[in-house]
Amino acid sequence: MWALLYQPYRGLYHNCVFGRYGVHNMSVKVLLDTDIGSDIDDAVCLSYLLANPDCELTGITTVSGEAKKRAMLASAICKVADKNIPIFPGVERPLLIPQRQPKAQQASALSAWDHEEEFPEGQAIVFMRDTIRKYPGEIVLLTIGPLTNIALLFGMDPEIPSLLNSLVMMCGVFTNRLPNVGPLEWNARLDPHATAIIYGHLPPVHRSIGLDATCRVIMGIEEVKDRFHSPRLAPALDFSRVWFEQRDEIIFHDPLAATTLFDDQICQFEKGFIEVELKSDRLRGMTLWTPERKLSRNSEPQHEVALDVDPNRFFKHFFSYFT
Repeated sequence: MWALLYQPYRGLYHNCVFGRYGVHNMSVKVLLDTDIGSDIDDAVCLSYLLANPDCELTGITTVSGEAKKRAMLASAICKVADKNIPIFPGVERPLLIPQRQPKAQQASALSAWDHEEEFPEGQAIVFMRDTIRKYPGEIVLLTIGPLTNIALLFGMDPEIPSLLNSLVMMCGVFTNRLPNVGPLEWNARLDPHATAIIYGHLPPVHRSIGLDATCRVIMGIEEVKDRFHSPRLAPALDFSRVWFEQRDEIIFHDPLAATTLFDDQICQFEKGFIEVELKSDRLRGMTLWTPERKLSRNSEPQHEVALDVDPNRFFKHFFSYFT
């Protein structure tokens, strides 16, 4: 589907040392692209990144409907963490299809939290480009929302993927191991054409943590109330009130993707190749995964997929930053 230039795998991080949970970089530069304000796990993920001293969060861009309100939610979490992180509202509409996520529902809780109200308009893509070019080979681009911003970034500056350290995405479904999970995943489905563009580019490392992995890290409402006692998690807990009006659990989709940047034993990855379905209206955005062992001799494995998860290790790692 896509003609890609294969680059040998060089490892996810530079200057690795042995940390408390495994081999990781003691300071990882992360650029976060998020649709915070819909599913509560984005807020939980951002809280984790701000609490992790090994994370150097270089900036936050928001995507999907009401991008400015999403920026306000991110700002509230940053202020509680006493961190001054650049925040840029990004693109609100998918590239070609109608918007399925027009509202940031959790913004209804903003009145209780100090937050910025004005942000640079129309500069998110340029900010991402400039940040990646400022730190060539160092930035981990972590995407936890639909991929519209990233597709436009790669289109604006085709050299950007090669200048990343890695691209890590909460996106897709790659196996049928879990009943009633898939075949479509929300981030991939919200802007399927952007998803196809991203899988058609090859950063040095291209990792996907899919729904079939993230659905193994779940916590019910009562345990969330019991364990989210840290002040750093207070905004996320408050925002979750909207989320829990219709659900009784949190699936840690985005936090799982984020923790893999700092503990390489939480998920086990396998190389292969991913294509994105665009022809079928019913299945548009479905991620089609071919493991390396099933590729033809002339095909190279260009993507990595999380196929196994250690839930206990994940929760131990995650909550160690919220004592």
